[in-house]
Amino acid sequence: MTGNPLDDPLRKLVGDRTAKVLDEHLGLRTTGDLLHHYPRRYAERGELTRLADLPVDEYVTVVAQIAKADKRTYGGGSGVRLEVVVTDGSGSLTLVFFSKAAHAHAHRLLPGRRGMFSGKVSVFNRTRQLAHPDYQLLDAEADDGPDAKDAVDAFANRLIPLYPAVKQITSWRIAQAVDTAIDSLGAIGWAGVGEPLPAELRAGRDLVALPEALEKVHRPRTKRDIEVARQRLKWDEAFVLQVALARRRADESALPAVPRVPGEDGLLTAFDGRLPFTLTEGQQAVSAEVFADLATDHPMHRLLQGEVGSGKTLVALRAMLGVVDTGGQAAMLAPTEVLAQQHHRSITEMMGDLAESGMLGGSELGTKVVLLTGSMGAAARRQALLDLISGDAGIVIGTHALIEDKVKFRDLGLVVVDEQHRFGVEQRDALRAKAEQPPHLLVMTATPIPRTVAMTVFGDLETSVLDQLPAGRSPIATHVVPAAEKPHFLARAWERVREEVESGHQAYVVCPRIGDEEDAKAVAKAAGGSGKASGKASGKAAAKGAADEGEERRPPLAVLDVADQLAKGPLSGLRVEALHGRMAPDAKDDVMRRFAAGGVDVLVATTVIEVGVNVPNATAMVIMDADRFGVSQLHQLRGRVGRGSAPGLCLLVSEAPEASPARTRLDAVARTLDGFELSRIDLEQRREGDVLGQAQSGSRSSLRVLAVIDDEDVIAAARDEATALVAADPDLAGHPDLRSALESLLDADREEYLEKG
Repeated sequence: MTGNPLDDPLRKLVGDRTAKVLDEHLGLRTTGDLLHHYPRRYAERGELTRLADLPVDEYVTVVAQIAKADKRTYGGGSGVRLEVVVTDGSGSLTLVFFSKAAHAHAHRLLPGRRGMFSGKVSVFNRTRQLAHPDYQLLDAEADDGPDAKDAVDAFANRLIPLYPAVKQITSWRIAQAVDTAIDSLGAIGWAGVGEPLPAELRAGRDLVALPEALEKVHRPRTKRDIEVARQRLKWDEAFVLQVALARRRADESALPAVPRVPGEDGLLTAFDGRLPFTLTEGQQAVSAEVFADLATDHPMHRLLQGEVGSGKTLVALRAMLGVVDTGGQAAMLAPTEVLAQQHHRSITEMMGDLAESGMLGGSELGTKVVLLTGSMGAAARRQALLDLISGDAGIVIGTHALIEDKVKFRDLGLVVVDEQHRFGVEQRDALRAKAEQPPHLLVMTATPIPRTVAMTVFGDLETSVLDQLPAGRSPIATHVVPAAEKPHFLARAWERVREEVESGHQAYVVCPRIGDEEDAKAVAKAAGGSGKASGKASGKAAAKGAADEGEERRPPLAVLDVADQLAKGPLSGLRVEALHGRMAPDAKDDVMRRFAAGGVDVLVATTVIEVGVNVPNATAMVIMDADRFGVSQLHQLRGRVGRGSAPGLCLLVSEAPEASPARTRLDAVARTLDGFELSRIDLEQRREGDVLGQAQSGSRSSLRVLAVIDDEDVIAAARDEATALVAADPDLAGHPDLRSALESLLDADREEYLEKG
């Protein structure tokens, strides 16, 4: 036999018809795919399912006992309905069959029998039910089906695996396919099945062999079998992934880069000497890590994560100034024009005359700091491009416009990417390609990332964390405003905004969408079909949460509508203005400048103000339809207030019912200011997603048993083992099975994603 039997197509094993269903509805194409489709849970002999907890509208498989069965007529006696009540002793579930099916199943579904029942949970007359469910009886009397004896033996002798299933194929049909696969492989002694984990690693970690793990996860005799199998399979996922990332890090470290060591009396020293405050200990420590990386002859690849307001931009600016000191240039890539303009404004303000090289009154040590965005006028754009290619501009801050072919650098030494998750791989890669040699890379994010996620999603980057807020920052009080249950709370919210303004402060009001014509089309499209709105931030937020409650919802509140209503109603007399992403760039910049200068009292905006906007005098934020935003996004938005000496206030307005998933999210945000804790909650709700791909939700994942939140010890240990193995055998020449597993994990898309980082 040649090749790995796990790579065999499923049709050879289960036939074309079943293989087609497994492929189309569960994405299972090979024997290995099937055997890595692990049970969701296991039913025990004597165990009864918690029927009261079954989620409505989901496809479930339950093990339960029949309490009663009644055949009834309806429609004047012309129709027959069979109602079978199954129970777990504390709750019940009704199985319903109509017409011919009622007669067909009545003689089998008798009180006292136990079985597996599979179907979609619905509610009728306040009772959970399964209409026309598939089922398999599991007792000695169930002798009238072709699979009855096997089912009884399985139930008598071992735990019953219950698989993630779909309408088109039940859990027990999947189990039968898995049994066929295991029997087939067992008949050849699992010959040819590769072993991706090195023998010494398995021995050192007391892990069973792969065939044993696969048998035990699908055919456990005891709970201990499940535990042993899952521990081994978690290591497979963690180790192969970490080897991929370790090879990426090794490849990067082998690339040449220009070391960037700033002189003692240059631009950086002059800048530091003018700072009106002392760097926090965290900023000093992280800066030391960054400058140590910049001094090496291979590219820095560092992730700088820190809470909103922790001072990441200052750390990045010092790194850019250090590179300029060496004769190089630095580029900062920002996701939106508003953020690029904000960075440009704050950086030039911090630098003063050091940002005015060649201008009257500019410092001799200075450099030019240019802004480059897609909507700039032709003359300003032409001058910026000249400043870059000539080297007059040491620092450029821009949006995706930086990536265009016309943009040339004299000596690009450092790329800073702000809010990495908002950029496609190709965009980052295109900017890095503009350097003669690979530039150093600093990635910043204000979304706190749990350590295990950083080791997986950003596993090819070294990580620095800024978890200290600068002195003078104020606490932010956060409250949920249940607008539907207590409308007077919303009235009080607007009174609080007015009070803040009357005491000399300013406020934000955030809405999920814009409210213009284009936005209305996006929302209509979202409501009409896919449940997803347009790619615009406002559209995404509009669609967010609609599935949470499983019901029709009114359109999300819009900036233009709310700004108008507030100016004419509860906030009349105050200077209320709107800001959103589809305004002309000059208009956006004008509004932001006037708000920053105190000329606007209340700014009604979309999430365009989510990152980078710094107005210390803004102390209050009201987030409308807050349940339509994600946990991390709410935390980011909240970070726009409390940036000065006065305490901040954030009000989360929602019509979501109490105890609903949406309200639970909001309560979590109100409960803590710890971004890392919130990111854990966010991740648990969204699941991990595909850690090697660009998916941001958990629907497509290369992780099946490994949970990045819960399995920190496995991930950390796997990273150490992988790093050591790759250092000793970079090409994996001595580990052919591991190399095969890696090739299987890294399909073409993921390989490209990893290559481009």
